[in-house]
Amino acid sequence: MPGFHVEHFGCRAARADGEAVGMRLRAAGFVETEPDTADLVVVNTCSVTSEADRAARAFIRRAHRLNPSARLVVTGCYAQRAPQELAQLPGVRAVVGNSHKALAPEIALGLLQAAVSDSTNLLVQIAPQGAAAAPQGSSGLRLTQAPQGAAAAPQVLADDRFAHSFLEDAPILPGMQTRPNLKIQEGCSNRCAFCVIPQTRGPSKSMPTENILRQIEGFVAAGGRELVLSGINLGRWGRDLGNGNGFRGPSLAALVRRILEGTSLDWLRLSSVEPMDWDDELIALMRAYGGRRLCRHAHLPLQSGSDAVLRRMFRRYRPWHYTAKVQALIAAAGPDLTIGADVMVGFPGESDSEFEETLAFLQSLPFGYLHLFPFSPRPGTPGWALNAASPVPAPVVAERMTRLRALAAEKMLAHRRSFFGRTLPAITLHTPAELASRGRTAALTENFLPVDLKGGFAANQMVKVRIASVADEGGMEAEGNQ
Repeated sequence: MPGFHVEHFGCRAARADGEAVGMRLRAAGFVETEPDTADLVVVNTCSVTSEADRAARAFIRRAHRLNPSARLVVTGCYAQRAPQELAQLPGVRAVVGNSHKALAPEIALGLLQAAVSDSTNLLVQIAPQGAAAAPQGSSGLRLTQAPQGAAAAPQVLADDRFAHSFLEDAPILPGMQTRPNLKIQEGCSNRCAFCVIPQTRGPSKSMPTENILRQIEGFVAAGGRELVLSGINLGRWGRDLGNGNGFRGPSLAALVRRILEGTSLDWLRLSSVEPMDWDDELIALMRAYGGRRLCRHAHLPLQSGSDAVLRRMFRRYRPWHYTAKVQALIAAAGPDLTIGADVMVGFPGESDSEFEETLAFLQSLPFGYLHLFPFSPRPGTPGWALNAASPVPAPVVAERMTRLRALAAEKMLAHRRSFFGRTLPAITLHTPAELASRGRTAALTENFLPVDLKGGFAANQMVKVRIASVADEGGMEAEGNQ
């Protein structure tokens, strides 16, 4: 039986797209394997930074070098932003932009089926209007053969209409991922100066409520315990579901309430939610359900602690707004809440004093972790022109990153050490072989603390863990029971 491999780059929402492709291929009976032995390799790319682009290209070249016969399908944000660039790489058989990613599972399935028949010249095309029905009925996808003796050229499916942009029908099951992502929102209608996402994923689009509830009910019926709601701009879920006659559509808080009140899901976790989308109703749900069924974990993208920099970024909040949201969340969920943030270093024109404002702001709040990254100019964004006019020198960015990494490590360690000797609810994960060989099990607490649990436990089990030690680098060991 031919095998496949899905390589993920980027955020949780992007990973959900790749997981959907993998689920479809497993459901068809194909086996997931390593890239050096796979017949098909799906590369699910990110393009939020130039480094993300570089990493994707390097993986594609390495995968082809180690496994020249593998068919490579490239999808995701990089595939949308620069599809022809990726089509030139060796081994690539199809480039599927986010505009067409709903077709990615079918394309991948067709290429795997071609591997069964040893067909080397399969073409992937969108059937022209009026053509015979394509596989699966209405997708418009057609798999054809190249002319006799001709090699199949890489097929590029990407445009700016985003007509095939949702993978909502892929079932979410507790399989390879103990805590899978259910992506309920796609795209972004904001226009942050540094961000290419509106170009690579289109405007905000929401999965309908009933589809979400059906997915969750199926997940629970299959034995799922924790599910992560994710999206490109999750807090904007529902705003496009209005009827245009004064009904603006449901809110994320309304959806969370329906999930908690209408399903038997054990744990619901929210991925990244913008600061201003933590409205009073959503915070009230954290007070009512936090620590029981709504996980005490809040990731609020920050980017900068400087008011002036936030204004140049076109962000929709000020530092004091952010502080107020964090304080309200702690008041609702209690001090066990784990708060995380994204922080960008070196946005064009960032002065020494503006960086010091960010540093002081981060010091003032009880973050449990920070995701740090240097500014990367993206073509087509306002940040590209700003960077051309007022770049922050690379050595300055490197020095600032070093200082922030030290602060992030200090914050993380202080937060984790505050739980020493405490007993917390956790869920067991799929444990890496090396950790299992030492008689340990990987687990994640309800409030987002990764722990090495003494003893062997099956994945997807709810356990109580007592934090037995916290190492200087932040690693946590725990003892537990079911």
